[in-house]
Amino acid sequence: MKNNSNKGKMTAIFCGFLLLICSQVLAGQKIHTVYFEGEENELHVYRINGTKPGKTLLIVGGIQGDEPGGFLAADFYADFLLEKGNLIVVPRANFPSILKMERKINQDMNRKFLDDDIPNYETKVVTVLKKLICESDCFLNLHEGSGIYSTEFEDEMKNQERFGQSIIADNTVLEKTGSEENINLEQMAQIVIAKINRHIKNKEHYFHFNNHRTNDPDSIHKEQLKSATYYAYQSCKIPAFGIESAKSLPLEQKVRQHIYAINGFMEVFDIIPQTPRVDLKEPEMQYMIISVNDSIPVVVGKMQHLKINKGDTVKVLDILANYERGLSVDVIGLGNQFNDMKKKLVINESTRIEAKKDFYKCGSVFLDIDSKASKAVSLLAVSESNDTQEIRYKLIINGKTKIIDNYSHLSIRRGDKLIIEDILTGKVDPSKYIVNFKGFIGNLHNNNGEDRGYVIDTSEGSLLTRYSLKKKGRQYYVLTTLNGKEVGKIFVDIQSQANEEI
Repeated sequence: MKNNSNKGKMTAIFCGFLLLICSQVLAGQKIHTVYFEGEENELHVYRINGTKPGKTLLIVGGIQGDEPGGFLAADFYADFLLEKGNLIVVPRANFPSILKMERKINQDMNRKFLDDDIPNYETKVVTVLKKLICESDCFLNLHEGSGIYSTEFEDEMKNQERFGQSIIADNTVLEKTGSEENINLEQMAQIVIAKINRHIKNKEHYFHFNNHRTNDPDSIHKEQLKSATYYAYQSCKIPAFGIESAKSLPLEQKVRQHIYAINGFMEVFDIIPQTPRVDLKEPEMQYMIISVNDSIPVVVGKMQHLKINKGDTVKVLDILANYERGLSVDVIGLGNQFNDMKKKLVINESTRIEAKKDFYKCGSVFLDIDSKASKAVSLLAVSESNDTQEIRYKLIINGKTKIIDNYSHLSIRRGDKLIIEDILTGKVDPSKYIVNFKGFIGNLHNNNGEDRGYVIDTSEGSLLTRYSLKKKGRQYYVLTTLNGKEVGKIFVDIQSQANEEI
């Protein structure tokens, strides 16, 4: 027994020595880990270790993709250097939903932290997030909320059930086990709230503490039992907060408020950082690096045309833009619905490759099928323009993609949901065109005639009949103009469920 005891002591000393060496090696380092590389839900995690040991703060943005204030704020912290303490930064937890600018794709990712093993990409990401949460000393989930939280009902957009401009916790106190002292979550949040509110001029936009009382029988927020913050609170026993800026505020204001909140919690946990500079420059792609038939890659600049042969295989290897993270490409009409980066795709028709920074479109290149070229021709030609290129359109009908030619007819059924997603090809930057569905108003506050990206409901009474051909509400048209002149048109023929003739 004595020998075993000595062996145990030696093992413990050796393990402690290894931990000391590892901690010294990791001090001051930044580690970038990519989970599910090459998949649609690729997850980037950034660990920043201070030169001096300290607490670890986990920052997660983009768990719901239609809340850019959160993931753009988290982005600044991925490049930090720390003097003391540690950060784990997940800027874009739900990249597919960010690309679609939607709250969810299959399921709400922030409702999958309790007994949910449905096999989808959200489950895989949540599994990683759970491990990161339990490795941390505090967890911040960055959000945007509708309306403004108030302890009293003031109006429909400012009351107890709204989330915006609040720091949310699942209780006022986190009860610890054993000899550890309980943690006063409200007191911690109020310290940070005071720091945020110093920077807010309009008192109507002040932050407040929002106790969801998630465990209480009469809580009005029982859905939070499935949330990431409740998992941190209940399972990992660490302080966890939802930072909610109001959706209605300007983007830069929302980003700054999240940064003030993060900095405030870093101060509370004595994590000493560099303060980030907010510079929300407009995303812009410079060029794409493209390989055709696994050949040596070519550089194709923004709005340039790459001539290829029908049936060639194309792969986008990389993008150079004025941002490093959140980049994706969409080979329009092909590939998957999220990200076609590094995907081999066979091109049989001329198309366009669109670059995005999150959901912001930041540049395009064109793939032109050279019908005159011999298949034996291997020389790839990059040009500034193609005068013979005709306009084509990418539409989404009830969630399915359809590509149609200029001046063609589209036949759909009454009640179908139509989205004119974009112009696929053309002579100029697609953003220069105006694409107007006559009989539909996309933006009631600024009816500029641009109807791309809106869901067009073709149900009875949803469209303006007076703009239909023959004013019968059965045939409409989409007009495309450039500098006020018509350059294209497509016709939308709406059939009733009974297949009535137009």
